[in-house]
Amino acid sequence: MIDGVTMGPLISTKSARLLQLKVDEAIEEGGECVLGGSLIPELGANFFQPTVIRNINRSSSLWNSETFGPIAAISTFETEEEAVEVANDTPTGLAAYFFSQNLERVFRVSRKLENGVIGINDGIISTASAPFGGVKESGLGREGSIAGMEEFLETKYVFLNVD
Repeated sequence: MIDGVTMGPLISTKSARLLQLKVDEAIEEGGECVLGGSLIPELGANFFQPTVIRNINRSSSLWNSETFGPIAAISTFETEEEAVEVANDTPTGLAAYFFSQNLERVFRVSRKLENGVIGINDGIISTASAPFGGVKESGLGREGSIAGMEEFLETKYVFLNVD
């Protein structure tokens, strides 16, 4: 462990290579890599640089699939409505993040986003005391918190009319 370092390897060499393929494809499709963008072989086969790609083509696989790695794909928008539409235009829905100091916007956008977890003004949002899980192809059900226990329970409804 190295003091001050908070990022480690990906889960497998296959995952790292897949990230490289997605980044290369995004760049070929017009995206601009402004930070990182490649493997770090001197650290090991499972290490990938933190990467930022802007002007990403929204048809790119990097944009349209869950990418479990240190990559931020950036696309611009003009209006709040467009931002929500773009964010929801995906078959997955694990987590979404946005920044705002406007509480009306925070609640309005949170209601409209189709994600199981939403982080506002912070990127570290996971905790054992809160339910964690996605929607759409990102999964059903929750882990953590009391909501995680629901997967192991059977609900029974009993109605009794004594008349």
